[in-house]
Amino acid sequence: MELQVMNSPFNQEQVDLLNRLLPTLNTTQRIWLSGYIAALPETAAGPTTASAVATPVETSPTTTETVSFSKDVTILFGSQTGNSNGLAKKMSKKLEEQGFQITLSSMGDFKPNQLKKVENLLIVVSTQGEGDPPDNAIPFFEFVHSKRAPQLEHARFAVLGLGDTSYEFFCQTGKDFDKRLAELGAERLVPRVDCDVDFEEPATAWMNDVLAALTQSATASASSATTDQPTVSSTVESEYTRTNPFQAEVLENLNLNGRGSSRETRHIELSLEGSHLEYQPGDSLGVYPQNHPQLVNDIISAMSWNSDDIVTISKHGDQASLHEALLHHYEITTVTKPIVQQLAELSSSDELKALVAPGREQDLRAYISGIDLLDLIQDHSFAGVSAQEFTSVLRKIPARLYSIASSPQAFPEEVHVTVRAVRYEARGRERYGVCSVHLAERLEAGDTLPVYIQHNDNFRLPENPETPIIMIGPGTGVAPFRAFVGEREETGASGKSWLFYGDQHFATDFLYQTEWQRWLKDGALTRMDVAFSRDTADKVYVQHRMLERSKELFEWLQEGAAIYVCGDEKQMANDVHLTLEQIIAQEGQLSPEEATEYLTRMQQEKRYQRDVY
Repeated sequence: MELQVMNSPFNQEQVDLLNRLLPTLNTTQRIWLSGYIAALPETAAGPTTASAVATPVETSPTTTETVSFSKDVTILFGSQTGNSNGLAKKMSKKLEEQGFQITLSSMGDFKPNQLKKVENLLIVVSTQGEGDPPDNAIPFFEFVHSKRAPQLEHARFAVLGLGDTSYEFFCQTGKDFDKRLAELGAERLVPRVDCDVDFEEPATAWMNDVLAALTQSATASASSATTDQPTVSSTVESEYTRTNPFQAEVLENLNLNGRGSSRETRHIELSLEGSHLEYQPGDSLGVYPQNHPQLVNDIISAMSWNSDDIVTISKHGDQASLHEALLHHYEITTVTKPIVQQLAELSSSDELKALVAPGREQDLRAYISGIDLLDLIQDHSFAGVSAQEFTSVLRKIPARLYSIASSPQAFPEEVHVTVRAVRYEARGRERYGVCSVHLAERLEAGDTLPVYIQHNDNFRLPENPETPIIMIGPGTGVAPFRAFVGEREETGASGKSWLFYGDQHFATDFLYQTEWQRWLKDGALTRMDVAFSRDTADKVYVQHRMLERSKELFEWLQEGAAIYVCGDEKQMANDVHLTLEQIIAQEGQLSPEEATEYLTRMQQEKRYQRDVY
């Protein structure tokens, strides 16, 4: 169809231009352009008309029919800490405002046999550890990659992956989903986007591209179009978010460890008064830390820069002194593969250039493991590289997440966290945990700290207050269970509760000891088993206590108890998982395969939840 003045709202000059342009566009270009036009604000020349957006045009020579697109969209998220969940909800809201019918679901709650009915599928998923899916995504991930997965020639999809470039298998789960859905015959709406820890801008761009593609398709297939334009919701869930953190006043900063302990664990209480921030037990607190001033000064000195030099720190042109930029804005304690590759282009070091060459991936991975930016500068020459050139390659300092250790019912307008200070020596130089040492050494009552709430729907108390709960959390992993028990006490929950807790020494490392003892006495906590690994000749951990109580523990499971695990994923959480399988097999007289299935069912029923890191 050729546009003419008589069959369109354009003048002759516009018609001539459009008739030259439109036949040259492919499908992706037409979708993008239509969404872009639909999103334009009204101008003095008048609004973009529906007829102009929806007018059928001649496409490519291979297009022979008009396809009708559904306005039903399924959004599935796989999330460990809640970021994917939050982005999926944001995408859902954007689409609902444009009249789309949305099915929003955790991958763990989605019934795989419904996949064959889905026409528009959006995947938002994070990656754990060594390229693994988050816990709530595992069953769906395995189904999609199995022979049972249906062909999806009728479906369209888009994938947003969340990850961390400091890990080798960056966004691997998102990549795997993207590849597999294409193999099953589904058509990509837009290219996959892989996000680093600073994910807001690329995630928003992905959302806008998906919205434009879906809006164009729906508009093109509708019998009549609407002049509604994509808008950002005027309803703000919270004034303070990840990108606009609340400056929370420090009320208390206490060392929980006794004199003589080799550890320093801080209990920090923050005021949320006036913020209107809300959270539930199981949520996390996002904290934006400062880098250690000594490391900042050492980097500036090693590069012979001036700390007062002004550098641009954002795409929007925001500026700061070099010292402030390195102290507050940039990640300088972790070196990632992409950053080393970009810095190698600025360096005069032939050794570094050779290290990032193809075929040296294993050597590069070994080199960057455990080094910081100062190590890289000291190992290789960056003479003459300006502060602006160098810092423009760095990524923003990410927030650190800490499990909230308080019940909002017990401590209204407050939030508490439990943080263990990390200090160690490497290459003859003392190293510091960025956030933990900032909180331990340079944060006092009356100071403020930029924070936000990270909701985690994958780590929640049972809806039924009569459900028994078993909590397993050594060290700082006990933090969310202080919130759980405090909340159950305040709400009068009648279900039994059992805590397995461990640390190094009873005398110096028993975190929140007096509170646990009070709760045991009052009945808010039914039972507690402890393991202090350095108080005996043989190291005893929480999993050993679990095995000692295997009969009773299995009886609780049979009664419908929910299990919660918080702590290190690679060691503690994995050991606990294997111990649970052993107990279930032993006490239930089941095979190892049946014990695994037992735990899998518990996960699907949300009776086995983990908050791991």
